[in-house]
Amino acid sequence: MSVRQWKLGLRSLAYGARTLVMGVLNVTPDSFSDGGEFFSFDRAVAHAEQMVAEGADIIDVGGESTRPGSEFVSEAEEMRRVIPVIERLSSAISIPISIDTTKSLVARAALTAGAEIVNDISGLRFEPALGDDVARAGAGLVLMHSRGTPKVMQQMPPAEDIITEVVDGLRAAVGIATDRGVSRDQIAIDPGIGFGKTVTQNLELIAKLDQIAGAFPDLPVMIGTSRKSFIGKLLDNAPVEDRLSGTIASTVAAVMKGAHIVRVHDVKQAVHAVRIFDAMRAS
Repeated sequence: MSVRQWKLGLRSLAYGARTLVMGVLNVTPDSFSDGGEFFSFDRAVAHAEQMVAEGADIIDVGGESTRPGSEFVSEAEEMRRVIPVIERLSSAISIPISIDTTKSLVARAALTAGAEIVNDISGLRFEPALGDDVARAGAGLVLMHSRGTPKVMQQMPPAEDIITEVVDGLRAAVGIATDRGVSRDQIAIDPGIGFGKTVTQNLELIAKLDQIAGAFPDLPVMIGTSRKSFIGKLLDNAPVEDRLSGTIASTVAAVMKGAHIVRVHDVKQAVHAVRIFDAMRAS
């Protein structure tokens, strides 16, 4: 597989030769996967440093839960949660920091604090002006496909053709970003596992990820299946803490189908899994 470059704020990340691993750092009291576990400043920083030691290529800091049914938090509260952590990490770790937000004001503050990537689960639907902040900073931008808002997304009627809807939605998001001055070499795309899709549709998105990647051949593809509810449902309603094996299986399946970046909570295990797959592919 050819090596390409994803342009970030202060550097470029090579992708293609090996799978990149983004470690999730939820600085929230109510995330579905680890709610409150890393809400304190010290524990958040320590966990980020642990993920770096385990082989993470990017740390994704989020201050607002996007679990089904969740409410938005204020800009001020989101910044209170994430900015001190990003400021500390920007001088403590050497890998890029991503801010997981849909808010322009939060993105701008995070980029000033040292973040190099903005990960927007709305694909610029909520605040298109966020693209202006990314363009000014020359930062990386992850555009994810989602349906509705976190509060109502799981009550929406299912899409009739999920592959077409995701490709069309991502194409529209890329168009908004480039209209705002973001260059294509700054953009990565994410089909948005969960986020208004059924279990069957999530499986279809992974199985046909090569079709989505083929629609955007010049962009890195990120995917996040980690600990998600579709895994629990497929494993006899397994609770979050019992979804690691399902996470690894779905992560490797996604990489086989064209994912370049995987967003995970369990960094060590994911790094080991994709390292084995990458070695097999290279041979």
